[in-house]
Amino acid sequence: MIAVVQRVKESSVTVGGIIIGKIGAGLLVFLGIAKKDTINNIDYVADKILNLRIFEDENKKMNRSILDTGGEMLVVSQFTLLGDCRKGRRPSFIDAADPEKANELYEKFVEKICSKGVRVQTGMFRAMMDVSLVNDGPVTLIVESK
Repeated sequence: MIAVVQRVKESSVTVGGIIIGKIGAGLLVFLGIAKKDTINNIDYVADKILNLRIFEDENKKMNRSILDTGGEMLVVSQFTLLGDCRKGRRPSFIDAADPEKANELYEKFVEKICSKGVRVQTGMFRAMMDVSLVNDGPVTLIVESK
């Protein structure tokens, strides 16, 4: 599992010209699910993201988590994060989970985040989406489970 985490001032996701998810200050998370991923991977990545100290405290140090700030999270499924570009010119997606498994684990990830009291918005699984954001910092991190 791989997640690209971006600290944002605001973010939204649109499908067919209609905004389906929108947040204020918080995190935009692009989530890629691999064939080998299990619920243990969900628990690890969700816990890591929830507790990342990447928001500034009163001394302007990155010392607060989304749990500390009460920020929101927009979670967007993105299988292309599993794209292997090491050979040739076309990415290989052989390591990406099949859509049914990926959707199941994606939903469990969202449930896990919600269970911790974070307001979550989502994209639409398997849809062509337009994602907008105002990156705060910019702060962009990669969280992987191994």
